[in-house]
Amino acid sequence: MSVQSDRAAEDFLRNETQFHLGFLPTEQSNPLTRDLEDRFRQSPVAGVNCLQRVDREVLAMSRRVFASLEYRKLAERMLETIKASHRVVFSGCGATGRLSILLEGMWRDAVERGVVAREYQDAVSSIMTGGDFALIRAVEFFEDYAAFGVRQVQELGMGEGDMLVAITEGGETSSVLGTVQEALRRRCAVFLLFNNPAELLAAHIDRSREAIEDQRVTVLDLSCGPMALAGSTRMQATTSEMLVAGAALEETACALTGCEALDWAAAFEQLLTALEAPVCVQALADYLALEASIYRRGGTVTYFVDRFLLDVFTDTAERTPTFMLPPFRKSGDAESPRPWAFVKNPCFSTIETWRQTLHRPLRCLAWNSEALYAMGAPEALAAQPPRIDVAEMLKIRIGNEEIMERCVSPEDTAVLLTFGQPSEELAVAYEKLTPDFRKHVCADLSRWGVPRLAHTPLGLLDHLAVKLALNTISTGTMVLMGRVKGNWMSWVAATNKKLIDRSARLVSELAELDYAESVRRIFAAREEIARMPANATPPSPVQLVLSQYI
Repeated sequence: MSVQSDRAAEDFLRNETQFHLGFLPTEQSNPLTRDLEDRFRQSPVAGVNCLQRVDREVLAMSRRVFASLEYRKLAERMLETIKASHRVVFSGCGATGRLSILLEGMWRDAVERGVVAREYQDAVSSIMTGGDFALIRAVEFFEDYAAFGVRQVQELGMGEGDMLVAITEGGETSSVLGTVQEALRRRCAVFLLFNNPAELLAAHIDRSREAIEDQRVTVLDLSCGPMALAGSTRMQATTSEMLVAGAALEETACALTGCEALDWAAAFEQLLTALEAPVCVQALADYLALEASIYRRGGTVTYFVDRFLLDVFTDTAERTPTFMLPPFRKSGDAESPRPWAFVKNPCFSTIETWRQTLHRPLRCLAWNSEALYAMGAPEALAAQPPRIDVAEMLKIRIGNEEIMERCVSPEDTAVLLTFGQPSEELAVAYEKLTPDFRKHVCADLSRWGVPRLAHTPLGLLDHLAVKLALNTISTGTMVLMGRVKGNWMSWVAATNKKLIDRSARLVSELAELDYAESVRRIFAAREEIARMPANATPPSPVQLVLSQYI
């Protein structure tokens, strides 16, 4: 432990107490899955059954929230806003940022298909901390600064009459709360969704209390307990937010198109019941065991998708910080490790794939040092701004280019991932593009028993079904790969203050160290990892510390 890392640890312990979040349910271990690792060792089917238990907590929450006055106000204000030719803007960070972009994409897709009138094309927008580039990879430390959220609201040009729906799983993400501050200043209607008890947040976290107690903010408390994988809010927290925010947006689309809205809690229960059926559980278990075997043999997986590309891309991108997997690498980079899983649309080039997926131009950030200094960014970040502009984003080739780098090993596998019969265009493009892969898998979720329930304007239930299936697959695969201890993601990346805290708490529990010593060990491990060669596959700081104790 160097003097520098020790000072950084002491600063975190003394001055960043607002990021010590172990008291929040979303950061705690769920007793329903405490033996998750053992269940998967018993059998993948037992592991899937264990994972799925926790989604029932989302159902219980949804019944409460859908009956609330706050939810009714959310749905009614959305409709009023859009009918008055103003915008509904979703904002989020990480998993909720990707959700915000997905909700916008679902709306724009409905317009593109002619389900919603063309005049409402730009009625829904989104803000993701770090801009669209953060779809691909988290922009380190951006979530820690409210000023960054303020700036993104300004750049989107929100104004009086617009509506902000801010989504933060924990209820404490600084950048998302920054969007709340600026939207209020601009006289927008503001709704705030989160997954921890409101009174707990208000009692312990100053920035959360400021938003929760502001009478201009309508708060929807979506508390549904700890995650199936401790701290992994991409799971039940984001599912609940997708269900509630998506249902309100669906109701708006139904009102505009004259179709009848669903009983969303009942529909979600029907979805969960179908996913829990033995035939579906067996199919999910068989596939995730197959994917784990591919990785064990040094292979990679490339998903080929069209309509649900953003859903699959989201799950795949989120595996990197959750399980410390190699991130997506840019075109021309032959030194960085290849990502274990990747996503491509074989029908289009990368730029056209993004257009077909988002139905709008890319919205990336081009902040220079001057802008970052003005926002109060730390010296290290402001002096060397990250490249997160459109040109950098397009270096991640998600279209029909550069296929050969995905089929280098005999174990590299092409997976045609669909939800129902693939379109003729997708099937033909896949056959044409993938002959050099030695292994092929056709994964049709509907044949596995994943249900396609009601046809609503935005297809929310389809997107929820894909999300739940993929969460199970990616989590179960990583448990089989040894990247989970009990029900803790023991290969987590400590890339921001929240994740530093989570890493320290995990070390504290598994290595039986006190919290302060665990923080010091994590900072020392981060320093050691930073000195590793650029082309090396870095370990998780948690794993590096645990290797000395367990």
